[in-house]
Parts: sequence; C-alpha cells; structure tokens
Amino acid sequence: MKQFPDEFCDQLHDLMRWRRDVRHFHADRPVTDDLLEKVLEAIRLAPSVGLSEPWRIISVKSGAARQKALKNFQTANADALKGYSGDRAQKYAGLKLSGMVDAPVQLAVFCDDGTDKGAGLGAGTMPEARRYSVVSAVMNFWLAARAHGLGVGWVSIIDPAQMAVDLDVPESWALVAYLCVGWPIETSETPELEKVNWEKRDPLLAEIQER
Repeated sequence: MKQFPDEFCDQLHDLMRWRRDVRHFHADRPVTDDLLEKVLEAIRLAPSVGLSEPWRIISVKSGAARQKALKNFQTANADALKGYSGDRAQKYAGLKLSGMVDAPVQLAVFCDDGTDKGAGLGAGTMPEARRYSVVSAVMNFWLAARAHGLGVGWVSIIDPAQMAVDLDVPESWALVAYLCVGWPIETSETPELEKVNWEKRDPLLAEIQER
C-alpha cells in the first residue's frame, strides 16, 4: 500500500484542522465553473457501500429555487429557536447559521435510497449505509474545496422533505446536505460555535471506550 511522506501527512492534518463550517462569503466573488468541477471530482473518490455511488447533486441556481430554500431555512430556524430559552435562546438568536444569502454556489446533495447500483450489497442489513456513503462524499468535497481556498457551509436547519418537494426530485431521493460554497470572508482554525462559547470539543480519548 502506498505510504505518504511525513510532510504530506502534516499538511493533510492541517487541511482537516482548517476545514471550517463557513457562514460568511464574498457575495461578489464568483466561483468559476472549472474550479467547481475540479472540486466536485473529489466526490467520485469517496467510498460507497456496494460501490452504489448513491449521491445525487442538484445545483440550486435559479432565484426562485434559492428563495424557496432560504424560506425553508428561515421557517426551520424560527421553529428551532422555540426549543431554547433564557441565555441559550438569546445566544442562538445571535448565531449566523446559514450563508444562503451570499454564497455564490449552493448544492443540494441527496441520497438515492432506491438505486439499483451495487445490487444492494451491504445496504440490505444497513440501508442507512447509503446515506453514510453520501456523507463521505460530502467530506471529500469539503476537504478538496478547502484545499483550493473555498469555504463550505452545511445548512442542517432545514426541512428535508420540503426541500425535496421544492426541488422536484424523485421520491427515492432523501436530502443529506444543503451546502453553501464560496470564498470565505475570513478563515480560522477554531470552529465558530466554539468562538461564541456555544460548545467546545472533547478530548478524543474521552470518546473511546473498551469492551
């Protein structure tokens, strides 16, 4: 098996450390089609259960589609706020949880749960493995984007069923990720939620148990 030099391993670690969930984009700086295609190629390198490659990607470009997506987020965000109270609610209300207004590229990434590709290998016992495969593809894309200086923001405060209706996708498609992509206004190795004291990382060893 190919082994990479220490310098590369250090750079790979830096890439993962500097991969951030970006919410602030330069709205007036477009992402060229060539660069986007190059970054999207990383998805093809992702592992998938049974080699099913169940990811399906919709480029959300039209003003009408983007407005529906934004409304979806705003409604879900308002509902989510109701689940907090006191200082937590105040802090939540101050968070910028979507870059949908400014991001020049927006991608809706679905999992095709009904795909015949892969002949059901591995998905018969764990059908959710198809969606895990899509998450792996998203992470490949995210790291490749960051390597080229692009920022990616994953909008998870959203109604996936409504998004599927608004984008008119097949019934077997389930939304996994809504991604905002563009040139970040600033970069940081510290997660934004950690900066505002919403939450902090735990040591890895605290998450490893033995049986």
